[in-house]
Amino acid sequence: MPRVAILGSCITRDVWRFRGAGVTEPMPDLLYISRTSLPSLFATPVAGFRPDAQPPGGLRPQQHRALSTDLRKTALAELVAFRPTHLIFDFIDERYDLLSVAGALVANSWELATSGYLRQPAFEGARVIPRLSAACERLWLEAAGELAAFVRATSLAEARLILHSAQWAERQRLANGRTAAVGGMQILEGQPADIAAHNALLRRYEAAFAELMPPMARVEAPTRRLADPTHQWGLSPFHYTADYYREIWTQLDRLEIQAPVAA
Repeated sequence: MPRVAILGSCITRDVWRFRGAGVTEPMPDLLYISRTSLPSLFATPVAGFRPDAQPPGGLRPQQHRALSTDLRKTALAELVAFRPTHLIFDFIDERYDLLSVAGALVANSWELATSGYLRQPAFEGARVIPRLSAACERLWLEAAGELAAFVRATSLAEARLILHSAQWAERQRLANGRTAAVGGMQILEGQPADIAAHNALLRRYEAAFAELMPPMARVEAPTRRLADPTHQWGLSPFHYTADYYREIWTQLDRLEIQAPVAA
């Protein structure tokens, strides 16, 4: 039975949901690591941070696990311990700014803002590194090289590596079948999103990553990249229509990935 690890975002995790596996929480044969960034993976843990016993701020358990994993820097150990047969990367979560916190780096995600953890003394003096800045891009490229070396040096080298190439959708499919522009999107409240700039960044990320990493398979569905206003998680440039996920599943299926069966 394949053991699939996702280091990415909901666009890959939702492929299983559209296959009818009902995946909204992690399953035994599917490890999902999200709401992080490559520089954050290799940073030191946030000194003095302690997660609450119960998800704060109305977060779901999976959201809180993802946030705690990023702040405590346990993702790489979890990946190695899981021993995946397939490891899928996507970079849609690489939209959040980074926070520099007393020598640590974390993703300034919606979950972090919602949790209330930023009010903890551990985050005093946190400094924002804007995602679209040259400094953030340098940090990301350095971390991509570290990840490539880490994969080669660990059991992850035995996994089938897959890049899920994705972009933010510029248009949405309406109920009448027509399309309209996706506009007015924000990464966080009060932080407008520049779709073209983020798509250009994703192209640079993917090109650099492909050069650094061991050989990877690639799945993509550029002609089916339309946002879905009725998506379970709401309208977003990376919440696509169902046919997008089905096409990606078809491509993954050729790489001998089988959907886990929900209990």
